[in-house]
Amino acid sequence: MQATSLVYYFLLVSLCIDFSQNETSPHQRRQRRRMRNRGLRSSSAGQRSPQQPSIKPPAPVAAVPSIPLINTDDSVMGVFESLIGLGGQESSYSVLPGKMGHCTANGMIMYDKAVWSPKPCVTCLCSKGEVICDTTMCHTLKCPKTIIPAGECCPVCSDTASTLDSSIIPLDDVSEFSGDSPESNVLDNTNVLSSAHTQTEKDELLKDELLEAEVVEIKEKESHKKDEKKRKRKGKKNRQKHKAYHREKKPITKNRAAEEEIQDESDEDDGPFRMPSHFPIPVPPIEPPPLPSGCSTSDSTVSCINAKLTQIPPISDLDLTSLDLTGNSITTISDEAFNGIPNLEWIDLSKNNITSPGIGPQAFKLLKKLKRLYLDGNMLAHIPSGLPSALEEIKINDNHLHAIDEDGLQGLKNLVTLELEGNKLSEANVSPLAFYPLKSLSYLRLGRNKFRIIPQGLPVTLEELYLENNQIEEVSEICFNHTRNINVIVLKHNKLEEHRIAPLAWINQENLESIDLSFNKLYHVPSYLPKSLLHLVLIGNQIERIPGYVFGHMKPGLEYLYLSFNKLTDDGIDPVSFFGAYNSLRELFLDHNDLKSVPFGIDEMRKLRFLRLNNNKIRTVPPERICRAHISDDDAHDNSEEEENEESRLEHVHLENNYINTRQLSPHAFSCIRSYCSVILKPQKTK
Repeated sequence: MQATSLVYYFLLVSLCIDFSQNETSPHQRRQRRRMRNRGLRSSSAGQRSPQQPSIKPPAPVAAVPSIPLINTDDSVMGVFESLIGLGGQESSYSVLPGKMGHCTANGMIMYDKAVWSPKPCVTCLCSKGEVICDTTMCHTLKCPKTIIPAGECCPVCSDTASTLDSSIIPLDDVSEFSGDSPESNVLDNTNVLSSAHTQTEKDELLKDELLEAEVVEIKEKESHKKDEKKRKRKGKKNRQKHKAYHREKKPITKNRAAEEEIQDESDEDDGPFRMPSHFPIPVPPIEPPPLPSGCSTSDSTVSCINAKLTQIPPISDLDLTSLDLTGNSITTISDEAFNGIPNLEWIDLSKNNITSPGIGPQAFKLLKKLKRLYLDGNMLAHIPSGLPSALEEIKINDNHLHAIDEDGLQGLKNLVTLELEGNKLSEANVSPLAFYPLKSLSYLRLGRNKFRIIPQGLPVTLEELYLENNQIEEVSEICFNHTRNINVIVLKHNKLEEHRIAPLAWINQENLESIDLSFNKLYHVPSYLPKSLLHLVLIGNQIERIPGYVFGHMKPGLEYLYLSFNKLTDDGIDPVSFFGAYNSLRELFLDHNDLKSVPFGIDEMRKLRFLRLNNNKIRTVPPERICRAHISDDDAHDNSEEEENEESRLEHVHLENNYINTRQLSPHAFSCIRSYCSVILKPQKTK
């Protein structure tokens, strides 16, 4: 009887050895991962056979001293707890009644001395009807981080884990693995497996989220560095490929069930090189289309002159500051036309077909740095609304503007230059308050319109006013009451007469230095000219005389007087006509008149440099008319005359196209001129 028991004992030990060796094979580990991924926590109860009885979860077994158990090959097969002090321990396995020494575990009969593993890292022994279980003891590791490879019970250092199985779990998840076959897993406690599996899923989700956050952060840093480098590369010739705004696409969290199904279908992919399931897919930058043919780029400027464009090309470049679209067929400017180039400072849209309804109300809203806007040669009926307040120069010449209301220029407090020539503006359709918002305006061009009087409400800051080619007939005494800084007034090609210019129109202007009244209907040089006047242009009128002392009140004195193409005669110039300008006049133009002799007073002009008397009817040049006469019988007078001549600054004299006999000219007629080549005498007319 004892021999038979001994044989049974060794057979049981051999079976346990084979069972413990096979349960660590790769196939068993792969099956355990598959079962875990399919959710054993939800299906283990359903897979239990109806014949199998419900088993109470085993109670934790206290750790006790252990003894070795020797198998048939004289090798150590496991470590069991000592039988000392086990009398008070309760086992969750019942003793089979009627058969002394046998045990029952999970509905199975275990003979005396039988060994089995009810769950991972736990080994049990049937000893005389009592079940004794032992938990595997692990060595203490001295490393900062430890992990438990799949299928193992004891932890290892993380630096050596790369050579082991890639399915690694934290120390707390050891209860998830089972050392038994799939059948024994089904019989294990479902609550323990469910809690362990849930904790594993949470840990995996946490790892995935941390990985996603790190990847997104790295991509954002790299994108920011690339943007900074691109902004510094100005002047490159490849500006046609413009930079787009890089938008990071948020990683999409996949459904857990779909993820488990994918893992179930691709078990072979489990390994150290498997791609993380939530790894974000990089989104390539969106590049705008290249510039149309006919466009070129240089430094920070894009030029599309005469490129046959019908719309503003889509451009995205934060470094672009100048855009030239002259000479195309653009008809509209949408609200989004300049969204990709918000740093523009200069736009030229001249010579297109842009209409007022074609400009969106928000078209220029984003251009906070825009300083110059050119819209010459279009079909605008109104000044565009919503223009940036940073604008300093606007040109809307040669359009169809027919009105400017009091809000037409609202918000343009920084505007310095405004050009509105070649439109249909007049005092009837321009509000007296239209220019009130322009607190910085100094340069205003309103030429080639339909004004009959000087526009009202001119800005206080105005310095230059151009009103040529209008129908102005009158200059009232209140026109320039508020423009104390005005310096230049151009009124050429109008219908002015000297008696329609009010005596107080501009005589008290302290800064007015230049007036152009060319090509009007003046018969005399106007009186009551500004005291500060330096430059007077009267070309192309019907002026017959220069009244005496007309320049006498000016200080410091008139410097430039242009009277070409008039009807001046010898009787129209008095000996005192130039009084007040003898010591200041630098240029005197009297050409294309009816003068028969050189006017009096020219020899008194000590600062005169340029004299034009050509195209008149002059027949002779007396020595004393241009240069003072030479007196030879008085040395004192000679010395005084030489000093006077040395002070003369006359450099150019034009006398061509008169009736002068050059052979009869006195050798002293041009003695004050240093170079005779500066005197133009040919050709001359003949009778």
